[in-house]
Amino acid sequence: MSGLIGKKIGMTSIFDADGKIIPCTVIEAGPCVVSQVKTKEKDGYTATQLSFGDKKLKHTSAGIKGHFAKANSSPKKKIVEFKHFTSEQKLGDIIDVNLFAEGDFVDIIGTSKGKGFMGVVKRHGFSGVGGTTHGQHNRLRAPGSMGASSDPSRVFPGMRMAGRMGGARVKLQNIEVVKILADKNVIIVRGAVPGAKGSYILLEK
Repeated sequence: MSGLIGKKIGMTSIFDADGKIIPCTVIEAGPCVVSQVKTKEKDGYTATQLSFGDKKLKHTSAGIKGHFAKANSSPKKKIVEFKHFTSEQKLGDIIDVNLFAEGDFVDIIGTSKGKGFMGVVKRHGFSGVGGTTHGQHNRLRAPGSMGASSDPSRVFPGMRMAGRMGGARVKLQNIEVVKILADKNVIIVRGAVPGAKGSYILLEK
């Protein structure tokens, strides 16, 4: 498995060879610095740590500065570990969009947009209690009965109810790479990916 850290730029659309329009997401992917290589002997497991996005020195602690100094790199904002990297990497190596090719299928991980506290109609697709007859004037988007009476006299755990929606880690699998602009460190994938503009995206191959 190989991976790369990127940042979501936005969405666009391009035409394929048949003239059909394809909705796409534009991602700034890399370049990423190998800031640490973990081994079984020293750390107990094998992993490759990648870093992305320049960070100002005045906002960086001395420990982080020393960590990146070992890789001969400036401090970065985003640090992610990728386990079982396909190829062997060395400390200080640079990984960019050339890791992927047009036509590849990748897995994309991001944090979905947070929507705050949502009711059951928005969060779970409930239809609400029903019409406005029989004296119901403010029950159109209510959850309705919970299904518990004197026995068991409680609401079972896991019931679909109102609550916080979004802001969760989401993984999309087998997303097609439509186009790669290597000179701009940009990768364009088919469809939408989780997260708002400017949010960090992980790409796995």
